[in-house]
Amino acid sequence: MTGNFERCGWIRRWALLAALLSGCAMALAAAAPAPPPEETPVFDDQPLDEPLGYPEWFKLSFLDLGDDVREAAADGNRGLMVYVGQKYCPYCKELLETNFGKHDILEYTQRHFDVVGIDIHGSRSVTDVDGAEGSERSFALRHGVNFTPTLLFYDRTGKEVFRLAGYYPPYQFRAALEYVADAHYREENFRSYLERAVGAMVFDNEDMNPESFFLPAPYALARTHHPGERPLIVFFEQPDCHACDILHTGPLTEPEILARLGQFESVQLNLWGKQPVITPDGRRSTERAWAEQLGLFYAPTLLFFDLNGREILRVDSVVQFYRLRNVLDYVASGAYKEYPTFQRWRDAQGD
Repeated sequence: MTGNFERCGWIRRWALLAALLSGCAMALAAAAPAPPPEETPVFDDQPLDEPLGYPEWFKLSFLDLGDDVREAAADGNRGLMVYVGQKYCPYCKELLETNFGKHDILEYTQRHFDVVGIDIHGSRSVTDVDGAEGSERSFALRHGVNFTPTLLFYDRTGKEVFRLAGYYPPYQFRAALEYVADAHYREENFRSYLERAVGAMVFDNEDMNPESFFLPAPYALARTHHPGERPLIVFFEQPDCHACDILHTGPLTEPEILARLGQFESVQLNLWGKQPVITPDGRRSTERAWAEQLGLFYAPTLLFFDLNGREILRVDSVVQFYRLRNVLDYVASGAYKEYPTFQRWRDAQGD
């Protein structure tokens, strides 16, 4: 199977864990640990002091993406990966240095994909896969890029088949590469792919991190007939979640964040839970079913809704203080009404 990592494939480790949890392979406990905490990095997400460059192994491209797709196919690759980043982005640095700094990830990426870099502030001319022309900046806006790094994956026909919006720890990034390289996207979304590998996950809500600003059950979040008084944030989390612990012991303890959260209604849901939910658009569901419908696979994911129940934005990747603070400002200020993407608003701020 072309997607298997020879040394430390993420899916194989989690498949072993699934067997352990089902009681079928108790002897494999030591061989199937959960993803180690050190693989969910904690870092300062203030803009970098020194600019980032592209790795030498990125393709030297004329940024005609249709040509790049065809060349990738001719070379026997699974497709094209377009890295959309910016020079002073700490999340981009984590991807380039932490994830691609791991030999197995780097080797697997180079073996299966051509990688082309695009700067969201850049002025170089880009020809999109459909022939549309514009600058790097207009490419990012056209594709609705909210966060950097964003990775766009194209198959051999030039169809975008998957994207990662933001930074993900190595163990999930490995799985994403394998998901695309083995074309699992033809049969299932990424959430289903991960769930199939891990097995059914059932957790009690009381095991999650509580906060005083979370609204209690019942979760009647409908806003279609009676608009809310404040924007809504839905925190989709899960127990035994290192990234969730980092969010709660880090950014969510900061006075600047807590003050901004006072401008929102906030609710915490279990990504795999069974509690009934009435969604912001008025549908009856459960925590798990709604998360499945949304295609959520990362915990914590933060969903932002306006007063009428329309989703404004989601943060479904690693988020630290600086990014979270800015997203809260973007939504609370109502800037999303004028600027359809977070990144366009950030550009207008001169950041």
